[in-house]
Amino acid sequence: MKTLFLSIAAVLFSLFPSTGNSISPEALTGAWETTFKNDDGGEVHAVAIMSGGYVSSAAYYTDDNSFLYTMGGSWKVEGNKIVQTYEFNTQNSEMVGKSESNEYKIEGNKLTFKGDSRVWTRIDNGTGGDLANAFLITGRQQNGEIVERPIRARKTMKILSGTRFQWIAYNVDTGEFSGTGGGTYTTINGKYTENIEFFSRDVNRVGASLEFDYKVVDKAWHHSGLSSTGNPIYEVWTPREIIEKN
Repeated sequence: MKTLFLSIAAVLFSLFPSTGNSISPEALTGAWETTFKNDDGGEVHAVAIMSGGYVSSAAYYTDDNSFLYTMGGSWKVEGNKIVQTYEFNTQNSEMVGKSESNEYKIEGNKLTFKGDSRVWTRIDNGTGGDLANAFLITGRQQNGEIVERPIRARKTMKILSGTRFQWIAYNVDTGEFSGTGGGTYTTINGKYTENIEFFSRDVNRVGASLEFDYKVVDKAWHHSGLSSTGNPIYEVWTPREIIEKN
């Protein structure tokens, strides 16, 4: 079976520019979407989020919202190319830890892909919500106290553009994927609301809206409320750029 995106290169990383000039990373920051037919004839919707120096793309079938794949990691612009280093890839776990370098093209609010007729349309430019960034979970409240969660190979990342979010649980050492979900979000008057559009573990969660209290303390995102299973949670998410400086 053909790889759905001709690897991630056909998602966001085989973009090719119309000139040899570099385009700033800000031109790519935000969220992008496309719809296409899979090899089995099913219609697939895909969303990619590029925020905080990281990217994640996910795809699911439009008829029943069943999850198809996710992949992503860190990225940077070098000249007229994007260099992507995978942290997770459900289509090919052997790519975890490896890098790809691909040329790209942006015309207005459209991305086009070398060797691929699909067109990606910008959803947002990273603005609209208060939490646009890439985060790792670094703490949870237990018995009224925040217990730090050390950074290790098994990570849970949440990446947000101005309007879209995705969380991913994965292991960078083994390439193992544990789960993901995502959709749209809003941040209004201290309330963070997720509207779930895909969920790898249980498609029946699709369509649910979850509301949480949130606040930002020393750039860390404090997140509290009830989980999708109805259990109380209090989590601390730290921007990846802060973690990587320490």
